[in-house]
Amino acid sequence: MRQTFDESTDPSFGPKHVPLIRAAMAAQGLDGFLVPHEDEHQNEYLPAANDRLAWASGFTGSAGAGVILKDRAAVFVDGRYTLQVREQVDQGVFEIRDLVEGGVPAYLETAEKGAVIGYDARLHSPAALDGLKAAAHRAGAVLKPVAANPVDQAWGEARPAQPMAPIVPHHVEYAGEESSSKRARVGASVAAFGADATVITAPASIAWLFNIRGGDVIRSPLPLSQAILNADGTARLFIEPAKVTTDLPAWLGNQVSLETPDKLAEALGDLSGKSVVVDPTQSSAWYFDMLAAAGAKVVRAMDPCTLPRACKNDIELDGTREAHRRDGAALTRFLHWLATEGQVNPPDEKEAVAKLEAFREATGVLKDLSFDTIGAANGHGALPHYRPTERSNERAAMGSLLLVDSGGQYLDGTTDVTRTVAIGQPSAEMVQRNTLVLKGHLAIARLRFPPGTTGSAIDALARMALWSHGLDYDHGTGHGVGVYLGVHEGPQRISKAPNTIALQPGMIVSNEPGYYKDGEYGIRIENLEVVMPAEPVGDGDRPMHRFEALTLAPIDRRVIDKSLLTPEEVAQFDAYHARVLAEIGPRVEPEVRAWMEEACAPL
Repeated sequence: MRQTFDESTDPSFGPKHVPLIRAAMAAQGLDGFLVPHEDEHQNEYLPAANDRLAWASGFTGSAGAGVILKDRAAVFVDGRYTLQVREQVDQGVFEIRDLVEGGVPAYLETAEKGAVIGYDARLHSPAALDGLKAAAHRAGAVLKPVAANPVDQAWGEARPAQPMAPIVPHHVEYAGEESSSKRARVGASVAAFGADATVITAPASIAWLFNIRGGDVIRSPLPLSQAILNADGTARLFIEPAKVTTDLPAWLGNQVSLETPDKLAEALGDLSGKSVVVDPTQSSAWYFDMLAAAGAKVVRAMDPCTLPRACKNDIELDGTREAHRRDGAALTRFLHWLATEGQVNPPDEKEAVAKLEAFREATGVLKDLSFDTIGAANGHGALPHYRPTERSNERAAMGSLLLVDSGGQYLDGTTDVTRTVAIGQPSAEMVQRNTLVLKGHLAIARLRFPPGTTGSAIDALARMALWSHGLDYDHGTGHGVGVYLGVHEGPQRISKAPNTIALQPGMIVSNEPGYYKDGEYGIRIENLEVVMPAEPVGDGDRPMHRFEALTLAPIDRRVIDKSLLTPEEVAQFDAYHARVLAEIGPRVEPEVRAWMEEACAPL
């Protein structure tokens, strides 16, 4: 199996490791140190060698932060991880605090006057660092960049080696556009800023721009590297030699020079006197410091690869549609298994995860999971980012809900889908709340909206039915998704948080409202949607966009109260299931197809 159920940390990490970190701090004259979750590439999912917060505290969530002072320490998490962090972190060492409400800045405001708190400039974006420096200043403390990271020093020889996965070409039959064309386009946008070059540090942007893929980041085919792209489309790409495959230089062509990462600082110095675009949210403060020292003029702007990468071309969309049909057939086989064997002998979480992975593996073309499968039985369903382990594994009870959030990485697409399935007879409350979630899901899926509409402008539609009953959920409604890239991709999203990026044709976004009852059950219904131009309707005179569902798999009808749906919603739901049957039915075995006839029958 690709997914394991082992725990890589335990609550003893804090008591064992914090004293070592404090000793390294003291040797540098530091009274504190900031430990962000992010690494040098601002990754969400980290190589083991870069998961400093996990090593320091035991917390393994995909978002968080830590502060270690001489006499106290804190770990900060958002609402997705409030229960997980209490299981993983020794609260005798770390205070647990909210990442969103107050967060690290509020904690720094309580620092002692005169305290010197260190930070590693490679791990913080300047946008985040500005707020942290202001908070420390208010306390009379100071933030100081360090030459050597105390966590790395304390970790020492026990620290895993940096990943060295080979970097391979990603062919145009999947990418849909030559790298030279992409570099010319992005270079022209750099010139439009009046700039000479851009520094690119986001692994997904580098993978997209150069039509390459790697394996340095778990569950994502990303190469850890950096690049400098000039306005004329030529580039310098900094890759560890061990990752360079024999055909890579010829693939990149003579407009791209391959160089070793130890040449990066010198290359930044070569930009002296030039205007350089750098993304203050994607690139760390180290790059800004180095460019300023070199005498370059820094233009703070979005990574110029981000928006073109998010707007998929026709080849990428055709590929991801096929990936979703293939993946949908695997998921439908799993749902059939749950609806038959799983109702007689309810599976435990590990069995469910393994079974679904086996169906995906049977496609013969699965490259990886797109994230560790969330197979959440019973009360674990109320933890949106739960991951089953040997210790936490539970068997689904009769009369419960099993929430399965999963996805696959294929050369032609990345999938992410959640289905909530009843094991036995669900309660009336489960049915009612699942139907309210479904109403929100359908509201997003059928929406027509004018160009310029952002995800934050439509988020409320997914919540209206829940709000009318005094209910809500504490995560965003949708995130962007790549094509054989990251399963979480910006700049587009659907959430309460303000977002200035309009939803544009070719963007892929998840549609995943939910509901969570602590200790009892969780509900989430997730499809991926792609933004498409909408056909004219009525006598309207404005162009419109719409969503096209990419995900194709049955939604459990046994957890739906038809009386709570409008006729329009019933027709929409039935039309979706008719499409699932038409496109997935021919891809599965006769017994699965026979089950689908009932599972996809009109409400």
